[in-house]
Amino acid sequence: MSSESLQKYEFKQSLERIKNYRGHATELVSLYIPPDRKIHEVQAYLRNEASQSANIKSKSTKKNVSAAIESIMSRLKMYKNPPENGMVFFVGHVAKGGNQTTMIQEVVVPPEPVPAFLYRCDSGFFLEPLEALGETKTQFGLIVIDRSESTLGMLKGATITTLKHMFSQVPSKHGKGGQSKRRFERLIEEAAHEWYKKIGSSATECFLGSDLEGILIGGPGATKDYFLSKDYLNHELNKIVIDTFDTGYTDETGLRELVTRGSNRLSEIQLIKEKVIMERFMKEVLSPKGTLATYGFKQVNTALEMGAVDLLLISEGLEKMPNIEEGTVKRLGELAENSKAEVSIISTDSEEGKSLQKAFGGLAAMLRYPIN
Repeated sequence: MSSESLQKYEFKQSLERIKNYRGHATELVSLYIPPDRKIHEVQAYLRNEASQSANIKSKSTKKNVSAAIESIMSRLKMYKNPPENGMVFFVGHVAKGGNQTTMIQEVVVPPEPVPAFLYRCDSGFFLEPLEALGETKTQFGLIVIDRSESTLGMLKGATITTLKHMFSQVPSKHGKGGQSKRRFERLIEEAAHEWYKKIGSSATECFLGSDLEGILIGGPGATKDYFLSKDYLNHELNKIVIDTFDTGYTDETGLRELVTRGSNRLSEIQLIKEKVIMERFMKEVLSPKGTLATYGFKQVNTALEMGAVDLLLISEGLEKMPNIEEGTVKRLGELAENSKAEVSIISTDSEEGKSLQKAFGGLAAMLRYPIN
């Protein structure tokens, strides 16, 4: 969890900082370069923009836009190709009180590929395409089921993908005359059993090894609960079923319905994970020995330098706290990585998250061994 959660944290922090910059006019340049864009093509595009900027009426705006473009072009000379995920430049003269401005140049490499080439000049930096990239894309498996139809899908971030849609061969319960009622019912139950087995093996195919956070199961009536209770689902998948939910449909519409019905439970999941981590920490703090937990900047820093930290807990609001310098989280993350300690960034949305920030100075750790 370590480096990925830290990268996302730092990425979010840099967006927060850039969001607050303002120019006196439309002179702040945002430039999005996707990973497959050739640097020489970008340079050519910027040369064209530089010659266009000669038409700007205001002298100071013209000067500042031209300085921003120059700055990006000289920085681009350092690159043969864009980084693996592409990069985004935010460059321009930002207001710093009175009529004063200061030139800033930020280069952001996002956690996911930059989707498209984009150049924009405005009084604020253009962050929308990046804001979506910073969101945690947790994956959930989705199954909607009744005796005649079933659909399997995946929820990643806000996107629902249909993986498999199947129809059953289970006859309806209204039998043809002439067959004994009991025999007909037995045939129906055998067909239903085969149908549930088929859904179970499709779920194994679609979900096993997919790094899912959990599975939601939906459908009309009692079929979904029967399917779950009779262990048709692989035992590894069974362990991560969050709950069953009533839906009116068992096709793609049913998947969307399932996500809507289960949305409250899904938003709780990250908070529940954080709650479990904080409870483990609090239990150790409150135990009579209490030797495997430490908190506060100085103590945690010492433990990290000794390589004694097993799990580092960092409040999302740490760098907004008094006396904490910018870049602290990055340095703590590097120390954690050196000693292979796990890192958990704890949001301030829950009571536990608030207590990490207020009662423990935003920083705590679970230790591998007691230290003095």
